[in-house]
Amino acid sequence: MSLPIVHYNSPVLREKGAVITTFDAALRKLSQDMIDTMHEAPGIGLAAQQIGQALQLCVVDLRNSDRDFTWELDGAKPPLDLFMPMVIINPEIKVLPKTDDYIFEEGCLSFPGIHGDVIRPDAITVKFVDQHGIPHVMTADGLLSRCIQHEVDHLNGTLFIDRMEKKVRSKIDPEIKELALATKAAQAGS
Repeated sequence: MSLPIVHYNSPVLREKGAVITTFDAALRKLSQDMIDTMHEAPGIGLAAQQIGQALQLCVVDLRNSDRDFTWELDGAKPPLDLFMPMVIINPEIKVLPKTDDYIFEEGCLSFPGIHGDVIRPDAITVKFVDQHGIPHVMTADGLLSRCIQHEVDHLNGTLFIDRMEKKVRSKIDPEIKELALATKAAQAGS
C-alpha cells in the first residue's frame, strides 16, 4: 500500500528516528508499504521520516539504476536482485579509510523537483538489521553508498540541503522557500 510522502518543512523530517527493537508483522508490513511508496514515487530510497514516522528505518532499491557502484554484503557479492529492495534498520555508517569525496547531484522525494550538488564520501561500510532482525554488514561505493548515506541522514534529521555548499543552496533557496510555504499551507488546511 502506498503511503503519503511528507514534504519539506514538516517537523518530522528534522526528528531523529527511534531505534527499532520489535521485529514483527507490523514492521514487515510498514517496510513493504515503504517499498511500494518508493517505487510509486518513483525513487531509489525512502526513510521513515518521509512517511511521517520518526524511526531508524529506510528502504533502498537501485536495481533499475546504472550500476556504477560496487558492493559486498555479508562478505559476498550477491546479485542485486537477491537483496534489493533492501530494508535497512538501525544503521551505523563508517566511511572507508582513504576514500575520496565526490560531488553528485541529489534529489529527494520530500523536495519534489528540487535538485542540487552534494559532496559525500564515495565508500562506506554500513552495519544494520533487516525487517526480520537479522544483522548484516554491507560495503558499498558510488551511487549505492550515496543513496544509503542520504537515507541514513534522514534517520538522523539531516536533509540533503544541509550538506550543500552555500552557493549551491542559494541557487535553489527560492524553490525551497516556496515548498516550505506550500507545506505549511497544506498542514494548516488539514
